[in-house]
Amino acid sequence: MIRMPKPKRKLNAEINVVPYIDVVMVLLIVFMITAPMLTQGVDVQLPKVGAEPVDSRDQEPLIVSVDAKGQYFVDVGGDPLQPVVLALVIERVGKILSSNPKKRVLVRGDRSVSYGKVVELMAGLQGVGASSVGLVTE
Repeated sequence: MIRMPKPKRKLNAEINVVPYIDVVMVLLIVFMITAPMLTQGVDVQLPKVGAEPVDSRDQEPLIVSVDAKGQYFVDVGGDPLQPVVLALVIERVGKILSSNPKKRVLVRGDRSVSYGKVVELMAGLQGVGASSVGLVTE
């Protein structure tokens, strides 16, 4: 009995991209979950109000924070997680505003901090040239 040779199979030069799509989807989900956690480092419980968000497409605003203990934090010229005294916050913000007077200044005040601490900070910021100081809420 004579056997017929089997026809040779053609090579398949296609790439299966389904596993790559799965990996990309998992990475997308991971980044979507972790991105909101990468905001300011100081833990501040913001008050909840129904206000329109500020349009910040032009430039990044300067954010000054007041935590529940009444300590001030500014993310300029030093460790952003190190509390600083009010005079140093005002001095640092004043230097920035002297070079860029149109820079927006936002205050992140903890909901349990005394009202006087936030007002004292806002008055100091306006004294060094911050024409309008905004409050950050949730």
